Amino acid sequence: VANGSEKQTTMATIRVAKTSKFGVLEVPAAGPAGGFWGIDDEAENAVLAKLRELGIAHRTYAHEAVPTVEAMVATLAGMEGVLTKNLLLRDKKAGTFLVTVTPERAVDMKALPGLLGVSGKANLRFTDCEELLDVAKGSVSPYALLNDTAGNVTCALDARLLEAEAISTHPLRSDRSVSVSPSDLVAFLKSIGHEPLVIDFDAGASTAAAKKEPAAKKEPAAKKEAKKEAKKKEQQQQRNKKGNKETLDCITVTKKEDFPGWYSEVITKSEMIEYGKISGCYILRPWSFGIWEQIQRWFDAAIKELEVENCYFPLFVTKGALEAEEDHVEGFAPEVAWVTKSGSSDLPEPIAIRPTSETIMYPEFAKWLRSHRDLPLKLNQWCSVVRWEFKYPTPFLRSREFLWQEGHTAHADLAEADEMVSAILTLYQQVYERLLAVPVIPGTKTEKEKFAGGYRTTTVEAYVSGSGRAIQGATSHNLGQNFGKIYGIEVEDANGGKTIPWQTSWGLTTRSIGVCVMVHGDDQGLVLPPRVAPVQVVVIPLVYKTCTLDDLAPFVARVKDALGAFRVRVDARTNYSPGWKYNHWEQKGVPLRLEVGPRDVEAGAVTAARRVDGLKKSIPLADLAAVVAADLDQAHDIMLAKATRERDAKLKRVTTWDDFVPALDDNCLVLTPWCDPADQDAEEAVKDRSRREALDRAGVDSEDVRTATSLAAKTLCIPRDQPTHLPDGTTACFFTGKPATCWCLWGRSY
Repeated sequence: VANGSEKQTTMATIRVAKTSKFGVLEVPAAGPAGGFWGIDDEAENAVLAKLRELGIAHRTYAHEAVPTVEAMVATLAGMEGVLTKNLLLRDKKAGTFLVTVTPERAVDMKALPGLLGVSGKANLRFTDCEELLDVAKGSVSPYALLNDTAGNVTCALDARLLEAEAISTHPLRSDRSVSVSPSDLVAFLKSIGHEPLVIDFDAGASTAAAKKEPAAKKEPAAKKEAKKEAKKKEQQQQRNKKGNKETLDCITVTKKEDFPGWYSEVITKSEMIEYGKISGCYILRPWSFGIWEQIQRWFDAAIKELEVENCYFPLFVTKGALEAEEDHVEGFAPEVAWVTKSGSSDLPEPIAIRPTSETIMYPEFAKWLRSHRDLPLKLNQWCSVVRWEFKYPTPFLRSREFLWQEGHTAHADLAEADEMVSAILTLYQQVYERLLAVPVIPGTKTEKEKFAGGYRTTTVEAYVSGSGRAIQGATSHNLGQNFGKIYGIEVEDANGGKTIPWQTSWGLTTRSIGVCVMVHGDDQGLVLPPRVAPVQVVVIPLVYKTCTLDDLAPFVARVKDALGAFRVRVDARTNYSPGWKYNHWEQKGVPLRLEVGPRDVEAGAVTAARRVDGLKKSIPLADLAAVVAADLDQAHDIMLAKATRERDAKLKRVTTWDDFVPALDDNCLVLTPWCDPADQDAEEAVKDRSRREALDRAGVDSEDVRTATSLAAKTLCIPRDQPTHLPDGTTACFFTGKPATCWCLWGRSY
């Protein structure tokens, strides 16, 4: 936030609410080097003091907190030495292990116990670093074993780390890194009684560190690695000759075996996302923003049919306005970001950056609405909001700033407001099913899960088969008259009396893009629904020595002209072979590829390849527009049908508690008879008990704190389409045993 004149520019400091409603935690500014910068040792850091005591040469860096591997790689790229990924794992019988590997290493959790020398069946699960090692989440590293004075944790290092010139990892805090040689790291660990095992993941064996010298002293290993690299280069050269994948950065993990790793690779290698310098803030590259533009274009036209008008309100909200609605601010307080300074001067009152806009817009509604003739008022704005989540961020799904549309309306009565809420929810369902080819379940949130301060919340819920988790797609709220009472919104009715309007608010975010990626992507990359793909058809000229690009250009131009109704790109780059281009556009998920070579020109046709199912066929130029339109519509239908089958296969009806947690463990969405959507105590009890039983079934004490989802069951909605009518006088709630009033949909959710 900038403030100043020609002579002087001052910068505002953003602080973030952490625990209390308006307690603040200052976010440190970046240092002179940008992402990281060298600093002198801090006397109070026990690890740095121990390194000095041992006479170990090291270099210390400061940087913003990087609590996740993704944030670390994005922020610390270029730092001296190899970075680390640290897995703190526990098995009830085998004990606790700290496994430190290179960031790109995909760890097979089934094979890991054998590599660690654990005999028998072991179930390694992530465990609590704060309790065991007295470090905050995101700060775990081999140095944290300094706090394991009882020797409860076994240290294991990736052999590849010991082949690096230096290793950079955190000294008890995630906003610092220290770089040492591999041999010095081992010496440090030995000095604190934690001589590490060294795991050769590639060879499938582990040895004591004392028996393993750094790679520089192991000539055979170095030669072996050199041979592997030479063979890799030779294979790459052969691929180049054949026109295949060449230097394309392919997806290296599978969706089935490592879903989070797959998702991270897909969104970066398909050029959708770039990680920003601030954790949880992401750059939407043109490929993802192009998808958002298609959603925006369709939805904007649809709401204008409902006589909704676009507007824009300021980014900032006063503390007083935000505090006015107690339940509302309570729901958002932990994630509100505050501007507290202008330059070196404190602001008279902290100014919040909008987490949502009710408190910004409704004081103005009170000015504008005077008579029943002013109703309905229907406004929408396309903007970004900031919610400073302290959980582990995930691109599209959970970020500190995201794009959305938020609609706000005021109506004369409850029925009219409900009609608006329902109309918008139907549009959201259409966004997912007609544009994104993602099936959703529309319904109403329980009292516990409804929008803070609102009267009733409706939702569309999607299912991600790759992770077995549900995800909220979009919400449409009937706010009732609560906000009108708080902000003094009242109008004169037809009889001359005063009445408070009924209000609605509703929002759809860029989370929808992440849902689309997770539902449809495969091991080659994105699979984009045709109606939102930034490029629907890519045309690739096949150039030969006997047929140049200039020779093909006239026919390619005719192809492009015939497809004027579609989003088309001609890839005429001469520095890449056709094979590389095929794989590049396949990874980016373009629905249809058209190949144009000399034989195609001679035949007056193109060769088409469809991304969703690999279907290839020849299409005459005269029929091209009609056939492409039909093929794209069919691709959409195939994607929606496949996603629907995958969801329905995991949609299970359960009537007793004994079957509930096993169904969740089987990655199911669970429909149960439920006593009362307003019973928040019973709902919380289900959440707590399901989590405890899931942990017991898994044989662990706690779940991975870094996961985007919890083992606890969560109510997703009371589905609009109920399986049977309740109450029926005979069906009991699966948990309380009271008469059931409805069917409720549960799941583990992002």
